[in-house]
Amino acid sequence: MEEKNKNEFLLAERNEHVPRGVFNIHPVFVKEAEGSLLTDVDGKRYIDFAGGIGVVNVGHGNDLVLSAVQEQARKYIHTCFHVVMYEPYVALAKKLNLLAPGDFSKKTMFANSGAEAVENAVKIARHATGRASTIAFENAFHGRTLLALSLTSKMKPYKIGFAPYASEIYRMPYAYCYRCDSDPGYPSCEIRCAYSLRDYFNTHISAEQVAALIVEPVLGEGGFVVPPKEYFTILHEICREEGIIFIADEVQTGFGRTGRMFAMEHYGVAPDIMITGKSIAAGFPLSGITGRTELMDHPQVGGLGGTYGGNPVACEAALAVLDVFEKDDLLSRAGEIGKTIMDRFLGFQEKYSVVGDVRGLGAMVCMELVADRKTKEPAGDFTKKLVNTCREKGLLMIAAGTFSNVIRPMMPLVIPDDELDQGLSIIEESLEAVSAG
Repeated sequence: MEEKNKNEFLLAERNEHVPRGVFNIHPVFVKEAEGSLLTDVDGKRYIDFAGGIGVVNVGHGNDLVLSAVQEQARKYIHTCFHVVMYEPYVALAKKLNLLAPGDFSKKTMFANSGAEAVENAVKIARHATGRASTIAFENAFHGRTLLALSLTSKMKPYKIGFAPYASEIYRMPYAYCYRCDSDPGYPSCEIRCAYSLRDYFNTHISAEQVAALIVEPVLGEGGFVVPPKEYFTILHEICREEGIIFIADEVQTGFGRTGRMFAMEHYGVAPDIMITGKSIAAGFPLSGITGRTELMDHPQVGGLGGTYGGNPVACEAALAVLDVFEKDDLLSRAGEIGKTIMDRFLGFQEKYSVVGDVRGLGAMVCMELVADRKTKEPAGDFTKKLVNTCREKGLLMIAAGTFSNVIRPMMPLVIPDDELDQGLSIIEESLEAVSAG
Protein backbone atom coordinates (compact mmCIF):
# COMPACT_ATOMS: atom_id res chain seq x y z
CA MET A 1 0.00 0.00 0.00
CA GLU A 2 1.34 3.40 -0.97
CA GLU A 3 2.40 5.41 2.05
CA LYS A 4 0.39 8.58 2.52
CA ASN A 5 1.71 11.82 3.88
CA LYS A 6 0.22 12.98 7.17
CA ASN A 7 -2.13 15.55 5.59
CA GLU A 8 -3.56 12.89 3.30
CA PHE A 9 -3.93 10.39 6.14
CA LEU A 10 -5.70 12.92 8.38
CA LEU A 11 -7.93 14.04 5.51
CA ALA A 12 -9.06 10.45 5.02
CA GLU A 13 -9.74 10.20 8.76
CA ARG A 14 -11.65 13.48 8.65
CA ASN A 15 -13.82 12.27 5.75
CA GLU A 16 -14.63 9.05 7.59
CA HIS A 17 -15.49 10.56 10.95
CA VAL A 18 -16.65 14.17 10.35
CA PRO A 19 -19.82 15.16 8.44
CA ARG A 20 -19.31 16.61 4.95
CA GLY A 21 -21.42 19.65 5.91
CA VAL A 22 -18.60 20.88 8.14
CA PHE A 23 -16.80 22.73 5.35
CA ASN A 24 -13.03 23.01 4.85
CA ILE A 25 -11.40 25.54 2.54
CA HIS A 26 -7.94 24.00 2.41
CA PRO A 27 -6.91 20.31 2.63
CA VAL A 28 -4.33 21.23 5.26
CA PHE A 29 -3.90 20.19 8.90
CA VAL A 30 -2.03 22.65 11.08
CA LYS A 31 0.78 21.58 13.38
CA GLU A 32 1.71 24.95 14.81
CA ALA A 33 1.26 28.66 14.16
CA GLU A 34 3.01 31.81 15.30
CA GLY A 35 2.43 35.43 14.37
CA SER A 36 1.28 35.37 10.76
CA LEU A 37 2.84 32.03 9.84
CA LEU A 38 1.33 28.56 9.94
CA THR A 39 3.08 25.20 9.60
CA ASP A 40 1.22 22.07 8.57
CA VAL A 41 1.70 18.50 9.81
CA ASP A 42 4.04 17.76 6.88
CA GLY A 43 6.28 20.71 7.70
CA LYS A 44 5.17 23.07 4.94
CA ARG A 45 5.03 26.69 6.03
CA TYR A 46 2.36 29.13 4.90
CA ILE A 47 1.80 32.86 5.21
CA ASP A 48 -1.63 33.23 6.77
CA PHE A 49 -3.91 35.67 4.95
CA ALA A 50 -7.01 34.02 6.45
CA GLY A 51 -6.40 34.57 10.15
CA GLY A 52 -8.94 31.95 11.21
CA ILE A 53 -11.56 33.98 9.27
CA GLY A 54 -10.54 37.24 10.90
CA VAL A 55 -10.08 35.87 14.42
CA VAL A 56 -6.37 36.33 15.14
CA ASN A 57 -5.85 40.06 14.56
CA VAL A 58 -3.18 40.02 17.31
CA GLY A 59 -1.48 37.03 15.68
CA HIS A 60 -1.16 33.34 16.43
CA GLY A 61 0.28 32.54 19.85
CA ASN A 62 0.64 36.11 21.07
CA ASP A 63 2.82 36.09 24.18
CA LEU A 64 0.64 38.47 26.21
CA VAL A 65 -2.48 36.46 25.43
CA LEU A 66 -0.80 33.14 26.23
CA SER A 67 0.51 34.46 29.53
CA ALA A 68 -2.92 35.75 30.56
CA VAL A 69 -4.60 32.50 29.57
CA GLN A 70 -2.09 30.32 31.41
CA GLU A 71 -2.35 32.38 34.56
CA GLN A 72 -6.14 32.28 34.56
CA ALA A 73 -6.32 28.55 33.73
CA ARG A 74 -4.20 27.79 36.80
CA LYS A 75 -6.72 29.61 39.01
CA TYR A 76 -10.03 28.27 37.63
CA ILE A 77 -11.41 27.51 34.18
CA HIS A 78 -15.15 27.56 34.74
CA THR A 79 -17.73 28.28 37.41
CA CYS A 80 -20.53 29.65 35.17
CA PHE A 81 -20.96 33.38 35.69
CA HIS A 82 -24.61 32.78 36.63
CA VAL A 83 -23.57 30.56 39.56
CA VAL A 84 -20.38 32.14 40.90
CA MET A 85 -19.27 35.44 39.40
CA TYR A 86 -15.68 36.37 38.56
CA GLU A 87 -13.76 39.56 37.99
CA PRO A 88 -12.56 39.06 34.35
CA TYR A 89 -16.16 39.16 33.08
CA VAL A 90 -16.89 42.47 34.79
CA ALA A 91 -13.50 43.99 33.91
CA LEU A 92 -13.95 43.20 30.22
CA ALA A 93 -17.53 44.48 30.20
CA LYS A 94 -16.32 47.75 31.72
CA LYS A 95 -13.64 48.15 29.04
CA LEU A 96 -16.02 47.45 26.16
CA ASN A 97 -18.55 49.91 27.59
CA LEU A 98 -15.85 52.59 27.50
CA LEU A 99 -14.54 51.66 24.04
CA ALA A 100 -17.86 51.27 22.23
CA PRO A 101 -19.04 54.29 20.22
CA GLY A 102 -21.59 56.55 21.89
CA ASP A 103 -21.56 59.12 24.68
CA PHE A 104 -24.19 57.35 26.76
CA SER A 105 -24.37 54.76 29.52
CA LYS A 106 -23.77 51.20 28.30
CA LYS A 107 -23.73 47.65 29.60
CA THR A 108 -22.22 44.47 28.11
CA MET A 109 -23.03 40.77 28.31
CA PHE A 110 -21.04 37.90 26.82
CA ALA A 111 -21.82 34.80 24.79
CA ASN A 112 -19.67 32.29 22.91
CA SER A 113 -20.12 33.00 19.19
CA GLY A 114 -21.13 35.74 16.81
CA ALA A 115 -24.39 33.94 16.07
CA GLU A 116 -25.24 33.80 19.78
CA ALA A 117 -24.51 37.51 20.10
CA VAL A 118 -26.78 38.25 17.14
CA GLU A 119 -29.63 36.26 18.64
CA ASN A 120 -29.26 37.92 22.03
CA ALA A 121 -29.16 41.40 20.47
CA VAL A 122 -32.41 40.75 18.63
CA LYS A 123 -33.98 39.28 21.78
CA ILE A 124 -33.08 42.42 23.71
CA ALA A 125 -34.46 44.68 20.97
CA ARG A 126 -37.73 42.75 20.86
CA HIS A 127 -38.10 42.85 24.62
CA ALA A 128 -37.33 46.56 24.85
CA THR A 129 -39.66 47.63 22.02
CA GLY A 130 -42.45 45.10 22.34
CA ARG A 131 -42.16 44.58 18.58
CA ALA A 132 -41.51 41.36 16.69
CA SER A 133 -39.86 42.18 13.35
CA THR A 134 -36.25 42.67 12.27
CA ILE A 135 -34.88 44.23 9.09
CA ALA A 136 -31.67 42.77 7.67
CA PHE A 137 -29.86 43.29 4.37
CA GLU A 138 -29.07 41.55 1.13
CA ASN A 139 -25.59 39.94 1.06
CA ALA A 140 -25.50 39.95 4.88
CA PHE A 141 -24.04 37.18 7.02
CA HIS A 142 -25.03 36.95 10.70
CA GLY A 143 -24.45 33.28 11.56
CA ARG A 144 -25.83 29.76 11.21
CA THR A 145 -28.19 29.20 14.15
CA LEU A 146 -31.89 29.51 13.35
CA LEU A 147 -32.49 33.24 13.89
CA ALA A 148 -28.98 34.21 12.76
CA LEU A 149 -29.34 32.00 9.67
CA SER A 150 -32.69 33.61 8.91
CA LEU A 151 -31.01 37.02 9.03
CA THR A 152 -28.24 35.76 6.75
CA SER A 153 -28.81 36.42 3.05
CA LYS A 154 -26.76 33.91 1.05
CA MET A 155 -28.75 30.79 0.15
CA LYS A 156 -26.01 28.38 -0.96
CA PRO A 157 -24.47 26.78 0.97
CA TYR A 158 -25.76 28.37 4.17
CA LYS A 159 -29.56 28.29 4.01
CA ILE A 160 -30.64 25.76 1.41
CA GLY A 161 -32.34 22.74 2.94
CA PHE A 162 -32.73 24.27 6.40
CA ALA A 163 -36.14 25.92 6.02
CA PRO A 164 -38.46 26.94 7.55
CA TYR A 165 -36.60 29.98 8.79
CA ALA A 166 -37.49 32.24 11.69
CA SER A 167 -40.46 34.49 11.00
CA GLU A 168 -40.68 38.28 10.92
CA ILE A 169 -37.40 38.82 9.07
CA TYR A 170 -37.46 41.44 6.31
CA ARG A 171 -34.65 42.20 3.89
CA MET A 172 -33.65 45.29 1.94
CA PRO A 173 -30.74 46.06 -0.40
CA TYR A 174 -27.34 47.05 0.98
CA ALA A 175 -25.36 49.95 -0.49
CA TYR A 176 -23.31 47.82 -2.90
CA CYS A 177 -22.16 50.58 -5.24
CA TYR A 178 -20.19 48.34 -7.60
CA ARG A 179 -23.32 46.31 -8.39
CA CYS A 180 -25.88 49.10 -8.06
CA ASP A 181 -28.22 49.75 -10.99
CA SER A 182 -28.85 53.35 -9.96
CA ASP A 183 -28.24 55.91 -12.68
CA PRO A 184 -26.47 58.14 -11.92
CA GLY A 185 -24.28 56.36 -9.41
CA TYR A 186 -22.77 57.62 -6.18
CA PRO A 187 -22.60 60.44 -5.18
CA SER A 188 -25.17 61.78 -7.64
CA CYS A 189 -27.62 59.10 -6.52
CA GLU A 190 -28.01 61.02 -3.23
CA ILE A 191 -27.92 57.70 -1.31
CA ARG A 192 -31.45 56.75 -2.36
CA CYS A 193 -30.79 53.20 -1.14
CA ALA A 194 -30.68 54.49 2.44
CA TYR A 195 -33.69 56.79 2.18
CA SER A 196 -35.64 53.91 0.62
CA LEU A 197 -36.04 52.58 4.17
CA ARG A 198 -38.95 55.03 4.57
CA ASP A 199 -40.60 53.58 1.46
CA TYR A 200 -39.95 50.11 2.81
CA PHE A 201 -42.22 50.86 5.74
CA ASN A 202 -45.07 51.40 3.27
CA THR A 203 -44.46 48.37 1.07
CA HIS A 204 -42.99 45.61 3.26
CA ILE A 205 -43.43 46.11 7.00
CA SER A 206 -44.85 48.96 9.08
CA ALA A 207 -42.26 50.80 11.16
CA GLU A 208 -44.44 50.29 14.24
CA GLN A 209 -43.82 46.54 13.94
CA VAL A 210 -40.02 46.70 13.60
CA ALA A 211 -37.95 46.04 16.71
CA ALA A 212 -34.50 46.29 15.12
CA LEU A 213 -32.47 46.94 12.04
CA ILE A 214 -29.27 44.86 12.01
CA VAL A 215 -26.41 45.69 9.67
CA GLU A 216 -22.70 45.08 9.16
CA PRO A 217 -20.64 48.31 8.87
CA VAL A 218 -18.73 46.57 6.07
CA LEU A 219 -20.10 43.35 4.65
CA GLY A 220 -17.84 40.49 5.68
CA GLU A 221 -18.89 37.21 4.10
CA GLY A 222 -20.87 39.36 1.66
CA GLY A 223 -17.65 40.57 0.06
CA PHE A 224 -16.05 43.45 1.99
CA VAL A 225 -18.59 45.91 0.61
CA VAL A 226 -18.00 49.42 1.99
CA PRO A 227 -21.07 51.69 1.83
CA PRO A 228 -20.86 55.47 1.24
CA LYS A 229 -19.94 57.50 4.31
CA GLU A 230 -23.45 59.00 4.59
CA TYR A 231 -25.27 55.65 4.46
CA PHE A 232 -25.39 54.73 8.12
CA THR A 233 -26.09 58.27 9.29
CA ILE A 234 -29.29 58.20 7.23
CA LEU A 235 -30.35 54.72 8.35
CA HIS A 236 -29.60 55.54 11.98
CA GLU A 237 -31.62 58.74 11.89
CA ILE A 238 -34.63 56.99 10.36
CA CYS A 239 -34.41 54.30 13.02
CA ARG A 240 -34.36 56.96 15.74
CA GLU A 241 -37.41 58.64 14.24
CA GLU A 242 -39.33 55.36 14.27
CA GLY A 243 -38.17 53.97 17.61
CA ILE A 244 -36.25 51.12 15.93
CA ILE A 245 -33.14 49.69 17.62
CA PHE A 246 -30.06 50.12 15.40
CA ILE A 247 -27.82 47.04 15.80
CA ALA A 248 -24.28 47.07 14.38
CA ASP A 249 -22.83 43.62 13.74
CA GLU A 250 -19.11 44.25 14.29
CA VAL A 251 -18.17 40.58 14.60
CA GLN A 252 -15.81 40.75 11.60
CA THR A 253 -15.20 44.50 11.38
CA GLY A 254 -14.42 45.03 15.06
CA PHE A 255 -11.12 44.90 16.93
CA GLY A 256 -9.05 46.90 14.50
CA ARG A 257 -9.71 45.32 11.14
CA THR A 258 -10.78 48.65 9.59
CA GLY A 259 -8.16 50.80 11.31
CA ARG A 260 -10.51 51.84 14.12
CA MET A 261 -11.40 49.66 17.08
CA PHE A 262 -14.93 49.47 15.67
CA ALA A 263 -15.89 50.25 12.08
CA MET A 264 -18.90 52.39 12.99
CA GLU A 265 -16.43 54.98 14.25
CA HIS A 266 -15.61 55.75 10.60
CA TYR A 267 -19.22 56.77 10.03
CA GLY A 268 -19.73 58.77 13.21
CA VAL A 269 -22.65 56.56 14.21
CA ALA A 270 -23.20 55.17 17.71
CA PRO A 271 -25.35 52.04 17.46
CA ASP A 272 -27.93 51.29 20.12
CA ILE A 273 -26.50 47.77 20.35
CA MET A 274 -23.12 46.59 19.06
CA ILE A 275 -22.17 42.94 18.55
CA THR A 276 -18.55 41.79 18.76
CA GLY A 277 -16.78 38.46 18.34
CA LYS A 278 -14.02 36.83 16.27
CA SER A 279 -10.82 38.72 17.23
CA ILE A 280 -12.17 39.79 20.61
CA ALA A 281 -10.28 36.97 22.35
CA ALA A 282 -7.59 35.89 19.87
CA GLY A 283 -9.29 32.59 19.08
CA PHE A 284 -10.95 31.72 22.37
CA PRO A 285 -14.74 31.38 22.02
CA LEU A 286 -16.22 34.71 23.09
CA SER A 287 -18.65 37.29 21.79
CA GLY A 288 -20.07 40.45 23.24
CA ILE A 289 -23.33 42.38 23.18
CA THR A 290 -22.84 46.02 24.20
CA GLY A 291 -25.76 48.42 24.28
CA ARG A 292 -27.55 51.31 25.87
CA THR A 293 -28.11 50.62 29.55
CA GLU A 294 -31.87 51.03 29.33
CA LEU A 295 -32.03 48.43 26.54
CA MET A 296 -29.64 45.94 28.12
CA ASP A 297 -31.46 46.16 31.47
CA HIS A 298 -34.90 45.67 29.93
CA PRO A 299 -35.09 41.83 29.89
CA GLN A 300 -36.10 40.24 33.19
CA VAL A 301 -33.55 38.52 35.43
CA GLY A 302 -32.82 35.13 33.88
CA GLY A 303 -33.91 36.25 30.43
CA LEU A 304 -30.30 36.47 29.21
CA GLY A 305 -27.39 34.12 29.64
CA GLY A 306 -25.82 30.74 28.90
CA THR A 307 -23.66 28.16 30.61
CA TYR A 308 -20.35 29.06 28.97
CA GLY A 309 -20.93 32.71 28.06
CA GLY A 310 -18.08 34.93 29.19
CA ASN A 311 -15.77 32.08 30.20
CA PRO A 312 -13.05 33.48 32.50
CA VAL A 313 -10.16 32.20 30.37
CA ALA A 314 -11.68 33.77 27.27
CA CYS A 315 -12.31 37.04 29.11
CA GLU A 316 -8.68 37.20 30.25
CA ALA A 317 -7.59 36.53 26.68
CA ALA A 318 -9.76 39.44 25.53
CA LEU A 319 -8.33 41.77 28.16
CA ALA A 320 -4.85 40.82 26.92
CA VAL A 321 -5.95 41.48 23.33
CA LEU A 322 -6.84 45.04 24.28
CA ASP A 323 -3.42 45.42 25.93
CA VAL A 324 -1.75 44.23 22.71
CA PHE A 325 -3.67 46.78 20.66
CA GLU A 326 -2.44 49.57 22.91
CA LYS A 327 1.12 48.29 23.29
CA ASP A 328 1.72 47.62 19.58
CA ASP A 329 -0.53 50.42 18.21
CA LEU A 330 -2.34 47.91 16.01
CA LEU A 331 -4.93 50.44 14.85
CA SER A 332 -2.22 52.44 13.12
CA ARG A 333 -0.70 49.23 11.81
CA ALA A 334 -4.05 48.24 10.30
CA GLY A 335 -4.06 51.51 8.36
CA GLU A 336 -0.54 50.85 7.07
CA ILE A 337 -1.43 47.31 6.03
CA GLY A 338 -4.58 48.52 4.31
CA LYS A 339 -2.70 51.13 2.28
CA THR A 340 -0.16 48.53 1.16
CA ILE A 341 -2.88 46.08 0.10
CA MET A 342 -4.92 48.78 -1.62
CA ASP A 343 -1.92 50.00 -3.64
CA ARG A 344 -1.01 46.47 -4.74
CA PHE A 345 -4.59 45.49 -5.56
CA LEU A 346 -5.11 48.65 -7.63
CA GLY A 347 -1.95 47.69 -9.51
CA PHE A 348 -3.42 44.23 -10.12
CA GLN A 349 -6.60 45.88 -11.41
CA GLU A 350 -4.63 47.82 -14.01
CA LYS A 351 -2.81 44.68 -15.13
CA TYR A 352 -5.50 41.98 -14.98
CA SER A 353 -8.96 42.42 -16.48
CA VAL A 354 -10.36 39.82 -14.10
CA VAL A 355 -10.03 42.32 -11.23
CA GLY A 356 -13.30 44.20 -11.54
CA ASP A 357 -13.33 46.20 -8.33
CA VAL A 358 -10.96 47.05 -5.50
CA ARG A 359 -12.44 48.48 -2.31
CA GLY A 360 -11.86 48.58 1.41
CA LEU A 361 -11.66 50.33 4.74
CA GLY A 362 -8.47 50.14 6.78
CA ALA A 363 -7.01 46.65 6.46
CA MET A 364 -10.36 45.31 5.25
CA VAL A 365 -9.51 45.47 1.55
CA CYS A 366 -10.65 43.14 -1.23
CA MET A 367 -10.63 42.40 -4.95
CA GLU A 368 -13.86 41.40 -6.70
CA LEU A 369 -13.10 39.15 -9.65
CA VAL A 370 -15.27 39.18 -12.77
CA ALA A 371 -15.31 37.32 -16.07
CA ASP A 372 -16.28 40.50 -17.89
CA ARG A 373 -15.86 44.04 -16.58
CA LYS A 374 -18.83 45.34 -18.57
CA THR A 375 -21.37 42.73 -17.48
CA LYS A 376 -19.65 42.18 -14.09
CA GLU A 377 -20.30 38.46 -14.40
CA PRO A 378 -18.77 36.90 -11.26
CA ALA A 379 -15.61 34.87 -11.83
CA GLY A 380 -16.29 32.23 -9.19
CA ASP A 381 -14.30 29.41 -10.80
CA PHE A 382 -11.32 31.70 -11.39
CA THR A 383 -11.45 32.77 -7.75
CA LYS A 384 -11.41 29.18 -6.53
CA LYS A 385 -8.43 28.38 -8.76
CA LEU A 386 -6.64 31.48 -7.51
CA VAL A 387 -7.11 30.50 -3.86
CA ASN A 388 -5.83 26.98 -4.57
CA THR A 389 -2.85 28.24 -6.56
CA CYS A 390 -1.90 30.61 -3.76
CA ARG A 391 -1.97 27.70 -1.31
CA GLU A 392 0.33 25.68 -3.53
CA LYS A 393 2.74 28.63 -3.48
CA GLY A 394 2.60 28.95 0.31
CA LEU A 395 -0.21 31.43 0.99
CA LEU A 396 -3.50 30.65 2.72
CA MET A 397 -6.42 32.82 1.60
CA ILE A 398 -10.21 32.65 1.59
CA ALA A 399 -12.86 33.94 -0.77
CA ALA A 400 -16.12 35.69 0.03
CA GLY A 401 -19.13 37.30 -1.62
CA THR A 402 -22.58 36.10 -2.57
CA PHE A 403 -21.03 34.72 -5.77
CA SER A 404 -17.81 33.51 -4.09
CA ASN A 405 -15.76 35.80 -6.32
CA VAL A 406 -14.15 38.14 -3.80
CA ILE A 407 -10.62 37.77 -2.42
CA ARG A 408 -10.63 39.02 1.19
CA PRO A 409 -7.24 38.96 2.94
CA MET A 410 -7.54 38.88 6.75
CA MET A 411 -3.95 38.50 7.82
CA PRO A 412 -3.04 39.14 11.47
CA LEU A 413 -2.37 42.82 12.05
CA VAL A 414 1.03 41.92 13.51
CA ILE A 415 2.29 40.67 10.13
CA PRO A 416 5.78 41.99 9.31
CA ASP A 417 6.27 43.99 6.11
CA ASP A 418 8.35 41.29 4.44
CA GLU A 419 5.69 38.61 4.97
CA LEU A 420 2.94 40.98 3.83
CA ASP A 421 4.90 41.80 0.68
CA GLN A 422 5.67 38.14 0.03
CA GLY A 423 2.01 37.19 0.39
CA LEU A 424 0.88 39.92 -2.00
CA SER A 425 3.55 38.84 -4.49
CA ILE A 426 2.21 35.27 -4.32
CA ILE A 427 -1.25 36.63 -5.18
CA GLU A 428 0.23 38.43 -8.19
CA GLU A 429 2.14 35.33 -9.31
CA SER A 430 -1.03 33.28 -8.95
CA LEU A 431 -3.14 35.82 -10.87
CA GLU A 432 -0.60 35.54 -13.68
CA ALA A 433 -0.62 31.75 -13.59
CA VAL A 434 -4.40 31.32 -13.48
CA SER A 435 -4.95 34.01 -16.14
CA ALA A 436 -2.52 32.18 -18.43
CA GLY A 437 -4.57 29.01 -17.99
